[in-house]
Amino acid sequence: MELSLYSASAPMFIRGLDVLSGLLDKAEASALSEAELFEARLAEDMRPFPDQIRMAAFGARSCMARLAGIEWPRTDDSEATLADLKATIALTRSFISQMPPDALDGAETRPITLKLPSMELNFVGEGYLTSFALPNFYFHLSMAYAILRSRGVDLGKRDFLGNIALV
Repeated sequence: MELSLYSASAPMFIRGLDVLSGLLDKAEASALSEAELFEARLAEDMRPFPDQIRMAAFGARSCMARLAGIEWPRTDDSEATLADLKATIALTRSFISQMPPDALDGAETRPITLKLPSMELNFVGEGYLTSFALPNFYFHLSMAYAILRSRGVDLGKRDFLGNIALV
């Protein structure tokens, strides 16, 4: 059985977004203030906690849109509260959840170009998903988890894994 690009992307992003939302629930329940959380980072040259959430959400919705050849919902990255970050996650989850599987038909070979400040990256859909979008998404999810753990938020491996599909 072949795994479709949709099956390799949408469920993975949705599960990860649910994990991010759960991490925010745990952060809210912790003794940390929002101000502390919004400045928290693992190293001085690293983006702070809210940027990890923003970049994970952006990466998921822009990936799905690029694969489908459509526009994605934009945000202005001005989230100032945990509730704002949860709304960004919910926006992304809704966008991906509403995308039908056939929206990615033919996306395996769709040219995708990312223009970054220091370079341009050229992919085809399958390579973009597997070598850039998913690893980038999980990097930011992992950093959000690690930042919260480093600040004493009560998290375990199960909080990172989320709902495990038992088949």
